[in-house]
Amino acid sequence: MLRKSFVAVIAATTLALTSCGGQSDAGGEGGSDDAITMGFAQVGAESGWRTANTTSIQEAAETAGVDLKFSDAQQKQENQIKAIRSYIQQQVDVIAFSPVVESGWDTVLKEAKDAGIPVILTDRAVDSTDTTLYKTFLGSDFVEEGKKAGEWLVEDSASTEGPVNIVELQGTTGAAPAIDRKEGFEAAIAADPDLEIVQSQTGDFTRSGGKQVMEAFLKNTPDIDVVYAHNDDMGLGAIEAIEAAGKVPGKDIKIITVDAVKDGMTALADGKINFIVECNPLLGDQLMDLAAKVVAGEEVPARVVTEETTFTPEQAKEVLASREY
Repeated sequence: MLRKSFVAVIAATTLALTSCGGQSDAGGEGGSDDAITMGFAQVGAESGWRTANTTSIQEAAETAGVDLKFSDAQQKQENQIKAIRSYIQQQVDVIAFSPVVESGWDTVLKEAKDAGIPVILTDRAVDSTDTTLYKTFLGSDFVEEGKKAGEWLVEDSASTEGPVNIVELQGTTGAAPAIDRKEGFEAAIAADPDLEIVQSQTGDFTRSGGKQVMEAFLKNTPDIDVVYAHNDDMGLGAIEAIEAAGKVPGKDIKIITVDAVKDGMTALADGKINFIVECNPLLGDQLMDLAAKVVAGEEVPARVVTEETTFTPEQAKEVLASREY
């Protein structure tokens, strides 16, 4: 692997602390022989959140002078594994990726470790018991996001008499956010025995998937009070299905989502969504900072959690104009 000078690493670290610049291309425009080379294996482009995440990483890499080799896995684990092996063969300095699913990474991560290439997990975790296979995990606390969604529903339903029927639009099967957001939500609503998830199915984090699954829910479950969607895009798809069925989203059926991308926040401000838990996609600057440190051999925290909030319709109206994504 190409070894960089101490001066180059310090320079990259300094640059990584600056704000985002213009968008880079997949090859890391502006890279030099002394630049840190990062291989990044992205999940895909399945949602507005993911698009914002990709842009943040590309812009931050260009600003930090990082030579970025970027791949889109199109939501397939085998594509990510292939990309990571390609980065190992290219002897990049650091590999970062957002795992499509939690399981099945030990072999390829050991290959990176044996090659002396540090790995950073972004956005999503892996379920490996060997935590030496990666240096750090940068991203949200998905369990906490699910809890926030459930806690809002418990409070909102406090004055409601009788059962509250919930349908759940899950994310990609086996993906960390899908597993954790479900776990956190279920833990929170357990406080109210009247709250019950009557249908739960994956919409694969896509708007079309959310619409298709919601259409089936509406046909199979006559009394739906609440939709809990693991991301905004599935919630937006559910809105289309609800409106096509002659019902009013946000009133006839309440909707809770996670992400807070601009399209979701617009629907929230319009009253079609009732509550959104934020999941911040703008991880680029933090990732470049961590990359510079691990390449320099510095110790970094095993877990770096992003700061996030929640939004009601009134709060969405206040911040919508200034949303970056």
